[in-house]
Amino acid sequence: MGGIEPSLNIRYGLLLLVCILCVALIELLRPIDSKWLLRTKRWRMPGGPSGSPIMGNLLQMMQARRNPGTFNQWLMSLIPYGEMVTLHMGSKTWVVLNSDRAVTELIGKRGKITNERPYMPVASDLVSNGKRTVIRQEEEWKEGRRVMHQLLSGSNLKIYAGMQELESIDLLRLYLRQPELWFAHNFRYSTSVLYRIVMGYPLNKSKAELDNYQRVTIEFVTSINRSFVDFFPSFSKLPHFLQPWRKYWVSMGSFHRHIFSQWWEPIKAAVSNGSAPASFVRDVLLHPDIRFAGDDEEAMYLATSVMAAGGDNTRMTMNTFIMAMIARPQAQKHAQAELDRVCTDGKSLRLPQMTDSSEMPYVAAMVKEVLRWRPTVPVIPPHQLTEDLEFDGYYIPAGTSFLINSVALSNEFDDPDEFRPERWIDGSEANVTANFWGFGGGRRICVGWKVAQQALVLSFARLLYCFDFTANGPIDDRKLNHQTLQEPFPVKATVRSVNHAFLIEKEAYKFEASFSTFRSNDNDK
Repeated sequence: MGGIEPSLNIRYGLLLLVCILCVALIELLRPIDSKWLLRTKRWRMPGGPSGSPIMGNLLQMMQARRNPGTFNQWLMSLIPYGEMVTLHMGSKTWVVLNSDRAVTELIGKRGKITNERPYMPVASDLVSNGKRTVIRQEEEWKEGRRVMHQLLSGSNLKIYAGMQELESIDLLRLYLRQPELWFAHNFRYSTSVLYRIVMGYPLNKSKAELDNYQRVTIEFVTSINRSFVDFFPSFSKLPHFLQPWRKYWVSMGSFHRHIFSQWWEPIKAAVSNGSAPASFVRDVLLHPDIRFAGDDEEAMYLATSVMAAGGDNTRMTMNTFIMAMIARPQAQKHAQAELDRVCTDGKSLRLPQMTDSSEMPYVAAMVKEVLRWRPTVPVIPPHQLTEDLEFDGYYIPAGTSFLINSVALSNEFDDPDEFRPERWIDGSEANVTANFWGFGGGRRICVGWKVAQQALVLSFARLLYCFDFTANGPIDDRKLNHQTLQEPFPVKATVRSVNHAFLIEKEAYKFEASFSTFRSNDNDK
């Protein structure tokens, strides 16, 4: 009997040690506002739905993300908890912002301490090589932001408008000749506009090359907040052989870098040998007077990421616009009547120009309404708090992430499911960020929003002036199917008249002539 007692003591001791280690591990993984043993302050957080041990609300979000419609419903389910909702997401704490007031106060007015991005070891490091500007942390982000501000100068915007007008002519030509591929034409247009601005050339990429570029963007967007490791970043510090997930994400990141390199290297070579045309890359990013502090790899990611993110968001917005036109035909007719007043004189037709924008308030307001009606980005990437914050009676710890719930903000309006551009006609319809958070907010607001707005106004105006849009089969205006390379929903685009078709062909002839001249001059160099 005497020999059994020490054996039991050892077992009990080991059991106690395992229990202590488990408690310590759980405590380590808990969000800062929920810790038991290591708590240094008493936090007061907004309310929110209950979650499971360790995971918190993470599994609910991950399950909802499997379907865009389900994810939007989940975001809607958070509204009853109030303007601010606390979610425990693994080791991280989210406070979801459900009202314009909350976003204005926390993102708009307190940007100094809510400007940081949380560390995401998968989406940022493995998929993006630590260099995609939109999710880089503050210290690395500032330099890229500095040079990207060149995109917003007033003189450049006028130059870009000319480029956008040229590219939108090609958009009309493609719609006229291959209307069944309308969705592919939207992506080509949105990419070609930015390719001209960023790289300086007309877009001369094949469909396969464009499909690969679109795949890169779709994969990147879906990688954000998709991996459990981004919510338990401590696991990224394990030895690589204990990280079975790495292979998948590293492979994705390598593919992205390969595609970026294919698009970047010819432009870099042209700048080096002096043959490159005017562009953001030549005149800003690689110009010696600007003194960009990043290396060549960072320059590549900066240039190609601007095109990828800006182009894909524009594509999705254009697709949403087409859905709005076929689902709400009265809005289509209203816009066409406005455009006809501006651009039709008897039987004489001309394409809408950017200089007509002041005479097209309904079309300008339509851009904001499309973005509000069916947000292309349901949740804006997280803003991380860098200092403890007292707000509205709450005491929120540094490290908490604030997220703008675009779906909730879009539902603050009267009859939110109705498509009513006139709700924005108040004198500020030409400023897409006025009273609207679709492009983010604070210092992290999308740097290219003015460029995107111009591209959308032009494409909306010219497509509606020249074409009628109807459904070509059953539609559900909530199922936009943005994450596909195929037709997302059935659409029939019909040219409005023979005169409109002639106008497109006449302008397309000029466009093709200018493209041939550009290519000839480039070859001569």
